[in-house]
Amino acid sequence: MDAIRFETHPDRYRHWKLRFEGEVATLDLDIPEDGGLRPGYVLKQNSYDLGVDIELADAIQRIRFEHPEVKALVVSGAKDRVFCSGANIYMLGSSTHAFKVNFCKFTNETRLYLEDLAEHSGVRTLAALTGACAGGGYELAMACERILLVDDGSSAVSLPEVPLLGVLPGTGGLTRLVDKRKVRRDLADAFSTVAEGVRGKRALAWGLVDRVEKKSGFSEALKETVSELVQGAKERTGQGVTLTPLAPERDGEVTRYRYVELRVDAEARVAHLSISAPEEPTPSTAEALRAAGADAWALRMFRELDDALLDLRFNHPQIGLLVLRTTGSAEQVLASDASLIELAKTDWFASEILLHMRRVLKRLDLMARTVFAIVDQDTCFAGSLLELALAADRSFMLDVDDGPTLACSELNFGALPMASGLTRLEARFYGAPEQVGKVREHMASEGAIDTEAARELGLVTYTPDDIDWEDEVRIAMEERAAFSPDALTGMEASLRFVGPETLETKIFGRLSAWQNWIFQRPNAVGERGGLTTYGTPERPKFNFDRT
Repeated sequence: MDAIRFETHPDRYRHWKLRFEGEVATLDLDIPEDGGLRPGYVLKQNSYDLGVDIELADAIQRIRFEHPEVKALVVSGAKDRVFCSGANIYMLGSSTHAFKVNFCKFTNETRLYLEDLAEHSGVRTLAALTGACAGGGYELAMACERILLVDDGSSAVSLPEVPLLGVLPGTGGLTRLVDKRKVRRDLADAFSTVAEGVRGKRALAWGLVDRVEKKSGFSEALKETVSELVQGAKERTGQGVTLTPLAPERDGEVTRYRYVELRVDAEARVAHLSISAPEEPTPSTAEALRAAGADAWALRMFRELDDALLDLRFNHPQIGLLVLRTTGSAEQVLASDASLIELAKTDWFASEILLHMRRVLKRLDLMARTVFAIVDQDTCFAGSLLELALAADRSFMLDVDDGPTLACSELNFGALPMASGLTRLEARFYGAPEQVGKVREHMASEGAIDTEAARELGLVTYTPDDIDWEDEVRIAMEERAAFSPDALTGMEASLRFVGPETLETKIFGRLSAWQNWIFQRPNAVGERGGLTTYGTPERPKFNFDRT
């Protein structure tokens, strides 16, 4: 299979039709049956694969950055009598286990990004369902703020994965039912085991949708709902910013962007990710930032980082260790952070850059890879780049005279939270919250944090001197690469998300763990499993032992 690429453009969409009418954007789902990302399956009934979600993620991103005039987004289906029948079962049945899990993770991240569009960018969202809405299709609808369902006697919403396939709704369906839509637990149980779904007034009474309307009145109900959403939307003024292509250079196992370089060592099962600080002063006014546009360092670098992480996740499954390094001027990074913090108070573009940075860092938190941060002589782990080191599972900081330093900015204290809602500093010091205050005090009084201070403040894991540095780092890498990747994935995901549980942590920490296990069980993927026999005359044969 060819490498999967995540950059696209509305001109190249095959599955979505994105259109704009003043303050309203509409995304119509119209999936061609032969539009699969790879051969071997047919995308019938608006069923989707990864390519559909790659386009959806791009569309959401472009609405945020390129169309500040938009106040409401309508997600609808362009095919007769069907909105979306969910993830394509033949695609899932023919995919590797790793691909299935990563597919679910990416679609989860995209739906959370859709929710973030409404919560933080103020673009209100509505799913307009004029046909059957099943599985991942209903999960997509639930990611919108409102759901409008046609009451035509046949259109229904459903989560049929348990009764039909022997798996779970893979993109947060169960969690959103009870945590977001507040559906009563017994009704959610009944709904999740009725393969044909729930229609009309019962769907409304159970809280599965927000409004139902007869076919004759559906268009008017849609207009009314959109008008209501627009009136309550956030105002974003000013010109949009075009997201230009990243155009990385790929040379074998090395991918070079402007500020990010990804180097893969397949034999050692290690990927090295290097990030450069800005070379030029950061714009300090909204006008200058807008003029820099997609080339503004914080936006471009984090877009590059996002693309590199997705490349690593999908195209290099054998890589178990991600090693992070940074280079350049810490002062430039801190200046960029300070400008964004100040401008985001009044400027939508600066605010969107911060929200994008937050999303990419969450993607890093969710990587099923060990992450090591290497703080050596040429380091630049400052402010927003310090978040990379704080996200790492371990960090190594060289202890020499006139050695490397760390630095904080205000971004480290609230603007870039994890899925748990905690900052990475708060998660690091969950058992000693007073340490966060000590780090802030040091930032105010001393500024740069040298190795001794970083060790005393608890900001790094190990601080070898120059005699032991190379051996200690090398041995740690070799040791990590020798452990079971399955055990490490479970261990790391468990340890990264201390503290309160949220809808996001439930989806990734709980649902993903269960789905990861269920996708390997014979009841799902065995010779007579639900995914294997789907669409054939043969019924699945389950082993009914509870484990």
